[in-house]
Amino acid sequence: MPSTNGTSNGSSTSYSFPPGIHVPSLTWFKNDSAQEIDWNVQEKHFEFLISNGLHGIVIAGTNGEAATLSSAEKTQLVQKCRKTAQRLGRGDLPITIGGVAGCTRDAIQQTHEAKDAGATAYLALVPSYFHFAMNQDAIVAYFQELADASPISIILYNFPNVVAGLDINSEMLDILGKHKNIAGIKLTCGGIAKVARISASFKKEDFVALAGQSDWLIPALSVGAVGTITGVANLYPKTCVQMYNLWQQDKHDEASALQIKLAVTEWGFGKGGINGTKYAVAHKRGYPESSSDCRRPYPRYTDEDKRRWVVNQVSGLDEIEASL
Repeated sequence: MPSTNGTSNGSSTSYSFPPGIHVPSLTWFKNDSAQEIDWNVQEKHFEFLISNGLHGIVIAGTNGEAATLSSAEKTQLVQKCRKTAQRLGRGDLPITIGGVAGCTRDAIQQTHEAKDAGATAYLALVPSYFHFAMNQDAIVAYFQELADASPISIILYNFPNVVAGLDINSEMLDILGKHKNIAGIKLTCGGIAKVARISASFKKEDFVALAGQSDWLIPALSVGAVGTITGVANLYPKTCVQMYNLWQQDKHDEASALQIKLAVTEWGFGKGGINGTKYAVAHKRGYPESSSDCRRPYPRYTDEDKRRWVVNQVSGLDEIEASL
C-alpha cells in the first residue's frame, strides 16, 4: 500500500492516504442539449482549488456527479486536473477518482483506467443495484476482490443514503482495513464512533478514516481521523485548510471556534443539494450561471427564494477566506 509522509503535531508520520483537506471537485457542464463538460469553467475551477493549498482533489465524487459521467469523461477530468496541477507547480498533487459500478468487473476496469489517467486512488461505493442480495459477506468479498486487482489504492466510500441504505460497519472494517491495498474510508455516514474504532484497531500507515463532511472534522480529528473530503472546499478551500492546520498546531480552541462557523456554512451546501451547491459556487466565483446546472434528470435550481437562502447561508465564511 502506498504511504505518504506527513507531519502531525511536530512528528513525522507515515500515512496510508495523504492527510488533510481533499475536495470533491464540482463538474461543470455546458448549457446545451448534450450537456457536455464546460472545459473553460472546469479548468478555471481546478486552478482555484489547486492554487489555494488543498491537500488533494477528488474527481467524480458525489459532488462531481459521478453517476452521470462516462469513463472517458472521468479520464479527461483527471488528465486536465493533473496538467493544471503541473502548470501550477503541484505536479505531485494526490488525485482520487470516484467510482460507481454495478459489478466487480466494471469497478476493476475503472481502477485501471484511473491509473492510466494519472489518478492515485479510487473511491469505491458499495454496488447497490441488487441491494437486497448485498449482505455483509458479499460487500466484504466485493471490496477484497477489487483491492486485489486494483493497481492503485482503494478508499472505501460509506454513504448509505445513495446505496439503498447499505452500510460498511465496523465488523467489515476490521477485515477490510487489513488489506494491503485498502488505504482508508470516507465516512459520509457521519459515524464518528467508527473513526474511534478505526484508530483503536489500525496504525495510520495501514488504514485511516476521513470525515465525510467538514462540519464534524474537528471531532473526527480528536479521535484519530486524518482529514476530510468536503464539498465546502469548492468555495472555501483556505478556510478548510486553516481549520485543519490549527488543529495540527495544537490550537484546539481556535480550531473548534472555526469549526462552529464552518458548520453553519456546511448546512447550506447540505440542504441546497448538489444543484444548490453549484449555483452558490458559480454565483460567488463569477462562473456563468448557465454552467451551474447538474446533468439531467437532476432538477435545476431555479427557485429564487432558495437561491437567496443558499447564498446567504454559505456566505458566513467570506471574510475569513479573504483574510487568509
